[in-house]
Amino acid sequence: MRLARTRRAFARGALVLLPVFSSFAFAQANPPPAWDQVVATARGQTVYWNAWAGDENTNAFIAWVGEQVKTRYGVTVNHVRLKDTSEAVTRVVAEKAAGRETNGTVDLIWINGPNFLSLKAQKLLYGPFVEGLPNFTYVDTVNKRSNVIDFTTSVDGLAAPWRMAQIVFVYDSARIKDAKTLPRSARDLAEWARANPGRTTHPGVRNFLGATFLKQALYELAPDPAVLQQPATDENFDRVTAPLWTWYDKLRPNLWRRGRQFPENGPAQRQLMNDGEIDMMISFSPSEAAVAITKGLLPPSVRTFAFAGGTIGNTSFVAIPFNSPNKEGAQVVANFLLEPATQAQAQDIKNMGSYSVLDVGKLAAADRARFDALTPSPALPSPAELGKPLLEPHASWMTRITAEWERRYTK
Repeated sequence: MRLARTRRAFARGALVLLPVFSSFAFAQANPPPAWDQVVATARGQTVYWNAWAGDENTNAFIAWVGEQVKTRYGVTVNHVRLKDTSEAVTRVVAEKAAGRETNGTVDLIWINGPNFLSLKAQKLLYGPFVEGLPNFTYVDTVNKRSNVIDFTTSVDGLAAPWRMAQIVFVYDSARIKDAKTLPRSARDLAEWARANPGRTTHPGVRNFLGATFLKQALYELAPDPAVLQQPATDENFDRVTAPLWTWYDKLRPNLWRRGRQFPENGPAQRQLMNDGEIDMMISFSPSEAAVAITKGLLPPSVRTFAFAGGTIGNTSFVAIPFNSPNKEGAQVVANFLLEPATQAQAQDIKNMGSYSVLDVGKLAAADRARFDALTPSPALPSPAELGKPLLEPHASWMTRITAEWERRYTK
């Protein structure tokens, strides 16, 4: 029922936005003829968008995007719901191995990190196409470097950015009444957990959020964090991660259920907080607390903070596999995701709450006003509170850390 209500809310919002969209069809007043041809060819295509489906608000937003591009461009969006992005990656790799060079089953993938690196390295992505998207002109490629560098890998126009994320921590101020006691570093977190056993946790490390919890700590604990921007190797992995495992050995017994059980993903972790089983959790969305309050998924007392030394931030992309039969429709969807009105809709905490990939300073006054008018909330951190995001480590660190955690703690 909640998902149905959310979708209806998006539909109402769509009716309000349609007149604006129709008067602002493309990012440029006179788009290049090549783009006109892409749009013409896209009409009637069905885009199978393979996207993680673990968040109700995101699922509703994708449904709304489908309604909009269907109305405006005649493109149908079919959300192929994934538990993990690797499912779509595996399918594309298998199709290549089977000689299926055309008429693939995946048209668009929500992707970043190791999954993007894998497809790029195997030359299984279509492109470059991103600079041909009219709305790409608004993307911030200077101050938001993760829009063009994904986990230290240059995107090279093979994937279009559409939403940003940064690690924060969410806590219940009704139970942690003194904000001065909040941990401001990984070392502080271990001490806080020792003083408050069982009151925090993290998702299992096979989930991206659980793995990022470990990467965030490694940034602080590694002898030289600069090495994380290079691939992990057999020669450096044990030495660089040794302090991480020493720290985690101290933390784990003080986690929820003594670190013997972990929530499957972010929403499961959020439910633990809503149920009062934990007082603090990690999130990859600075607006998660604010969004969850509006949806009744967390109490109004929850607030957000970040570590003093900065936290990991990254960008989510959409990429088109090499053998997609609907490349034009996929490009239309990617371009729509970058429209200023779409980005403002996505950032509003009444909807998805994801931070924009755009440089708002590049926008016309009317489009800047959309962002100025976004729904406020005391649970939203200010830019100063967030601080400058730390670049993601090379994707190989995430892969190796996950495997090593499982070797050490899954027995």
